[in-house]
Formats: sequence, C-alpha cells, structure tokens
Amino acid sequence: MNFGKVAVLLGGKSAEREVSLKSGAMVLKALRSRGVDAHPFDPKERDFATLEKEKFERVFIALHGRFGEDGTVQGILEWLGIPYTGSGVLASALAMDKLRTKRIWQSEKLPTPPYAVLDKSTDLGAVSRKLGLPLMVKPASEGSSIGMSKVRKAGQLDEAYALAANYDRVVIAEKFIEGTELTVGILGEQVLPIIKLETPRDFYDYQAKYVSDDTRYLIPSGLSARKEAEIQSLCLKAFRTLGCQGWGRVDLMVSRQGRPYLLEVNTAPGMTDHSLVPMAAKAIGLSYEDLCVKILEGAHVG
Repeated sequence: MNFGKVAVLLGGKSAEREVSLKSGAMVLKALRSRGVDAHPFDPKERDFATLEKEKFERVFIALHGRFGEDGTVQGILEWLGIPYTGSGVLASALAMDKLRTKRIWQSEKLPTPPYAVLDKSTDLGAVSRKLGLPLMVKPASEGSSIGMSKVRKAGQLDEAYALAANYDRVVIAEKFIEGTELTVGILGEQVLPIIKLETPRDFYDYQAKYVSDDTRYLIPSGLSARKEAEIQSLCLKAFRTLGCQGWGRVDLMVSRQGRPYLLEVNTAPGMTDHSLVPMAAKAIGLSYEDLCVKILEGAHVG
C-alpha cells in the first residue's frame, strides 16, 4: 500500500514518555525499512495543527499513557480527519480507565478481580478485610505499572495509596490473584499466541517490563490447546466489549484453580525490544517490520 506521508507520534508528556520514545524510534526505523515515508512527531514539542499543515496522510500512534492512549489524541486526529492506528476515542478512553473497564466487564459477566475504590476517607483496614491480602493498589489511569504496589500487610495500604494518588485522583485496590500472569496480543481479527510471564520480582512491574533481563517470556505458554483457545476467545471478547479495534493487548491472571481474571487492555502497547506484541507476532512468523506495516494498514478515522 502507498500510505503517503506518515507521522509516528512518540514521546508526548505522559509518565511513559521514555518508553514511548523507544517504541516510536523502533517503529519509525521499521516503517522506513519497508519504504514508508515516515517521520517522527513528538506532540510535546510540536503543535498538532502541524500535521495538517505539513500534509501528513496517516498517523502511527506510538504514544503510551495519558495524552496518547486515553482518547485525547484520537479526538484531535478525528477532528483533523487524519487516519490513525489503534482504537477510537471512546474505546481508548475506557481502556485507559481501569475502573470503568472493570465496571463494563462486570456488566457483561466477564471475570475480573474483586476491587474497591480508594480515597482519603476510605477505611483501608475494612478494604483489606473485605478483599483479603495481598492486594494490588494502582492508579486507575496509568500504564506500565507506574504507581502500582503489591500490598501484603494491611499496614502497607496507606503508603501504597499515597503513591498511587500521586498519579491519579482515582485509585483502586484489587484482590491479587495468585497464579500465572498471561498476556494476549490482538491484531485486527487475529488473536496472537499467549505469552506467559515469569519474573523473580514481586510482580510484573516497570523494572521487569523495561529494564530487567531476568524476566522470562514463554511462548508457547504451556497451556493445553483447549485452555489457550478458551483464554484467547475471552480476551477477544474483553477487547471488543470496550469497543477496541485495530490492535492491542489484554493482560490477565489465571488462578491456581485455573480460573482466568481479566486485568486491563492496552490500546497502544509498547513496541520496544522488550515488548510483548512483537514477541507474539514473531511466534507466528510475522517480523517486527511487517507487524508495523500491518498495524498501519488498519489506520482509520471514526
């Protein structure tokens, strides 16, 4: 396809700026290697109106977190009429908000861990008694595990809440599911092979995602073919229930009893050398470069 002049949005002003710069640089290199007229565009440094002035015809969104993955950028691109990759305005906003995501999944009877919304007046002791320990405490609208804590003792809840509240006024405590952490990439209508994540750290945090070399990524995941297909189907349903499209990644836990619990959807997942969607694509013979082209093919308005 002739994509015309393509902007790769990278960097931005979220807490995930550094990861986005890495993702964007790799996407840019990959698209150029396939003959695409691609150019870097950092919204922190340039006005979005420049996209129209400089006659960009498509946008590859490699921004992560707020002001990139939360529907705001998607809304601007809709206004400008420039096709962009990934989910639309509403789905992006919903997926970025873990609280709204959980409420929608619950309304559709999709499994997600029990939770409570925390604020300054919350009786944290009552929350820990109701949900049980350990708990995950997280900002409702951040990615890359930023501001998240695993709480093993009720006395740690205050500190965990304070950390999460630095990043978002909405904080949730979620029952930690003891078991196996899985992630499932989605590309168009295709569900990619499941990746099983293993880390010696307390949980799959920012360090485990982007820095450590001791995180293990298992493909195949070790699940039976039947269980893998069941979980892939659940993740596709979870993705579609939020109205997501194009590409993305669904994260979940499977309890020791074998029950899946959906955690979140990423609508603009990482595209670094540590990232999971490229890893899953490679497992079915799709190179990083071809993955980027395929994502760009799905660019849309509305």
